[in-house]
Amino acid sequence: MRAIATVLVLSASLLVNAQTPAAKSAPAKGTPAKTGAAHTAAAVPHPSLLNPASLTAKAPAEFKAKFTTTAGDFVVEVHRAWAPLGADRFYKLVRYGYFTNAAFFRVVPGFVVQFGLSADPAVNRAWADTKFPDDPVLQSNKRGSLVFATAGPNTRTTQLFINYGDNARLDGMGFAPFGTVIEGMDVVDKIFPGYGESPRQDLITNQGDAYLKANFPNIDKIKLARIVPPVAPAAHPAPGAKPSARPAPRAVAKPAQK
Repeated sequence: MRAIATVLVLSASLLVNAQTPAAKSAPAKGTPAKTGAAHTAAAVPHPSLLNPASLTAKAPAEFKAKFTTTAGDFVVEVHRAWAPLGADRFYKLVRYGYFTNAAFFRVVPGFVVQFGLSADPAVNRAWADTKFPDDPVLQSNKRGSLVFATAGPNTRTTQLFINYGDNARLDGMGFAPFGTVIEGMDVVDKIFPGYGESPRQDLITNQGDAYLKANFPNIDKIKLARIVPPVAPAAHPAPGAKPSARPAPRAVAKPAQK
């Protein structure tokens, strides 16, 4: 069997609409020139999932995220002190709508359920090179804990898993839990397991939701993930969603990325 894989997302450039500017006329005498401050303000990037660097929100010390899925709803509680870097990345992904329509593409009963590939191939490409450093493992991989998948040291991006069982063996492999399911673990337990590890993560990454709709009609998905109580709405275009990452062999019992 394959171990959990962190999303392999291909890098992409932010699409910008080209526009032909009107010819500028010389400013009339006495008309003050625009200051550099105005230019600086205009240069601030609009928050967008297609431009990960534009998402700069930092996670609070503790927060909750509610997942509305095709299997039902569940809530996770995040403690930033457990794994600060992981908590910050998860907070951004939730706040800016990354998980909308994303699938639970790998379900291994008794072990883990994995998700975190966008349904939109363009978003997957944009996040492909957003690896961030590992956090020290301060909490154990207990049932219900939320953890980023990895493909080796310092390779975390967007893929996560929820532990179905007490998987303490993952602690020594560098998998750092940063949150836990506090409501709806029964919903997590009933996420459709029929496809196992069949969905190909590379095809989810490149084709997004179209691949899953055509080949895995019963796969469970995330309709919406949001911070609760709500924070100020994030300005960004809502993406499609989906993709997943490839896991590692069951014998190895370790989440990994290709």
